[in-house]
Amino acid sequence: MTSQITSAVLGIVLAGAILFLVRRDHLHGPYALWWFAVAAATFALGVFPKLIPWLGKVTGIFYAPVLPIVVGLSLVLIRMLKLDVDRSKQERQIRRLTQKLAILEEEIERLGGGRSPMGASENDSPTR
Repeated sequence: MTSQITSAVLGIVLAGAILFLVRRDHLHGPYALWWFAVAAATFALGVFPKLIPWLGKVTGIFYAPVLPIVVGLSLVLIRMLKLDVDRSKQERQIRRLTQKLAILEEEIERLGGGRSPMGASENDSPTR
């Protein structure tokens, strides 16, 4: 009975933390939905402990307590894969932006007659 209450309370606390992070603009839409699903699942398994044996029977897993572990590990692996895909996409965007910036700086230098992008000539030096 204690683990059920603990699980339900953890689900509620997790949902509250997610709301706090969303309100403070530390967590954005798709990520918040993912974590709300985790919080809801944690809460549901705490409030309805009979779900685990039922889901085990439906999926054909004979030892039902291993089901949340397998599902949780699978979701963590899927989440890690999505993070790697997102990070790869961001790195590709950064590389392209850096290349575009280099092209624009070269164009500014060519059109400006040897002046740096900041507006000062390379020959100009501060007076001491």
